[in-house]
Order: sequence, then structure tokens, then C-alpha cells
Amino acid sequence: MSINTFSEPGADHRSALRANCADCFALCCTAFGFQTSADFPIDKPAGTPCVNLADDFSCSIHESLPARGFRGCTVFDCFGAGQHVSQNLFSGKSWRERPDTSADMFSTFAVARQLHEMLWYLVEASERTTSSELAAPVAGLRTEILEILDGDASEILASNAESLRTRVRRALIDVSEEARGGYDRSADSDTDVHPSADLAGRDLTARRLCGADLRGAYLIATDLRNCDLAGVDLLGADLRDARLDGADLSKALFLTQAQVNAAHGDLHTTLPPALHRPGHWLNATLPLKLRANGGTRPSAARHRRN
Repeated sequence: MSINTFSEPGADHRSALRANCADCFALCCTAFGFQTSADFPIDKPAGTPCVNLADDFSCSIHESLPARGFRGCTVFDCFGAGQHVSQNLFSGKSWRERPDTSADMFSTFAVARQLHEMLWYLVEASERTTSSELAAPVAGLRTEILEILDGDASEILASNAESLRTRVRRALIDVSEEARGGYDRSADSDTDVHPSADLAGRDLTARRLCGADLRGAYLIATDLRNCDLAGVDLLGADLRDARLDGADLSKALFLTQAQVNAAHGDLHTTLPPALHRPGHWLNATLPLKLRANGGTRPSAARHRRN
């Protein structure tokens, strides 16, 4: 197996910040709890294995999670924290092999996951900014988080993730303002388009959104079909069931795979290079006959999720 250590140069590149479930002890299925809701059909206390967890740490219903009511699982992303905690910090010894380490492992994962997520955004921020004034704090935060992650579990647990998150958020807002400054929105009358806006269920297909700040916005079931979302800040926006068919998100700011997985798109939706097209997008656009045969065809096979 190939495990990234955070002392290596470039360890915070995108490849190190993607989940590799094969090298993880199903920490997302054990460390966190959930309650019966639209995303989960049962209650599960934190620190206990999911009822669907197999002996080899795989999910026994992975191929049918949404149909069985476990939609929340499909939109979770640990940003690579799972394999780092499992293999690097706990030496490849699972919580089943070492029950005495389970509490520390789960607590460490909860913090490490936050740090990995911050790194994901900071990597993009470093690629976006052209200002040395903004690049310096971004680089400093990346270095600080990498140094924490290169320590042991006790050092990660002792870190102040909340303080870091506040500083990272400020840096991301500054980079966002710079990136969106290239889009003219002075003539807009879209007073309802703003950070944390509640646009759930709205039809925005004809709206001019380039350069908009939709950070933390509620875009649940919002119709964004065929929209050009260049320069739109989507940091933390809720995209559950949003319609993205034909939309261009290739230049959207701070979009994550979890957000994409929660939405609906098609073969004509354009995504940033760091993200992939979810399998359920493909199956939703295939003819019924192809879906029945597993959705395989030469032109579409490359879009299927591994």
C-alpha cells in the first residue's frame, strides 16, 4: 500500500487529500454518530460500528446506500484523514485488533478530518491567488497544519482546530474576494444572492451568477441547470438535490466532491479537474436498457465511479 506522510514534500497535494477506504479502518463508519433523518434510517451512537460494516471494514450495502436510506454516507468526505490516522498515526493496527486505542483513534480522526479539509481548501486558495500579500498567509497556514499532522496523535488532539478554522476561513474569504473581483456584478439587482442565502428550491436557470458569493448558501433542490458558475464561491454551500445538468462549475470556487455527490448532474456538467463525476449522475442520464446492463458503454465508462 502507498501511504502519504506529511513530512514528504507536496504531501498536501490533492492526491494526498482524497479518501482511500482500502487503507482505512472504516473510521467514518465508527467514530461519528448519526440520528434517524432524511439522510439516515436509524440511530447510531458515536464510537460504535455501523450495522452495515463488514468484517473487512467495507460497507456491506455500498452499492445501494441511497436506496436503503443511508444517503448521508454517500456525501461524506474525510479528505484522506482516514488512511492517515489508520496507517501513519496508529501503525496499521485497527481498533478491532487494539480495542484499547479505539477512543483515541476516533477522537484523533475527528480532529484530523478537520485539518485535512482545511488543507484541501488552502491548496485551492494557493492556486487561485495572484497576490503575494494573500499568498503568504495561505502558505503559512498550510505549513502550520502540515506540521501538526506530521506529529503524533497527541499533538493532533492538542491542536486548536477551531482557532485554525477561523484563520483559514478569513484567508479563504480574502482569496475569494480577489478571485471574484474579476467579474462585474455592479449592474446586478440580485439582492437575494449573498452568503448564507436561502435559495432552496429556487429556479436560477436564467440568473446571472458569475462571481457571486454563495458561501454557506442553502441551494437544496435549487435549479442551476445550464448555469455558468465561473467565479461563484460555493464554500460550504448546501447542494443537496441541486440540479446541475449542463452547468459549468469548472471555475467555481471551493467546491468539494461531497457537494458534487449530493447534487444531480449529467454528462454535460463541467467540473473542476480535481473532482470526478459521480456514478449516479451517469446512471440517471443513461437509457433504461443501458442502466439494466450496468450502464457500460465506451463513451461513458470513464465517468463511472471506482
